[in-house]
Amino acid sequence: MAEEDKIKKTFTTMWGTFCYRVMPFGLKNAGATYQRAMVTLFHNMMHKEIEVYVDVMIAKSKEGEDHLVNLKRLFDRLKEYRLRLKPAKCTFGAKSGKLLGFVVSERGIGVDPDKVKAIRDLPPPSSVGEVRGFLG
Repeated sequence: MAEEDKIKKTFTTMWGTFCYRVMPFGLKNAGATYQRAMVTLFHNMMHKEIEVYVDVMIAKSKEGEDHLVNLKRLFDRLKEYRLRLKPAKCTFGAKSGKLLGFVVSERGIGVDPDKVKAIRDLPPPSSVGEVRGFLG
């Protein structure tokens, strides 16, 4: 483990503060563990007021006046569990944006044109063998 990363893997228990010297085997499952923790902490808000997936957390509302109430509940819950957000990654008041390969707006969810561009720009197959490779 890189020396500068050791502090990131430090944890505190009732017996003291500990720091890994090598990458612990269980951390390979960190994404699933994080998602499970978020579902546990925000269980009564998920799919109603917020969405959480991997490292994305979204407060949502159907009406503008409800949005401040939902944000306050989200921030209160974050504070209750001493969780922090990176200000550089936060966006407020967005009416639309790109999320996990989709464009999300008040009109609904659509495909991100940048993701489709890679497929659109693929050259056509030069032989039947190439097509068989995709089907095979």
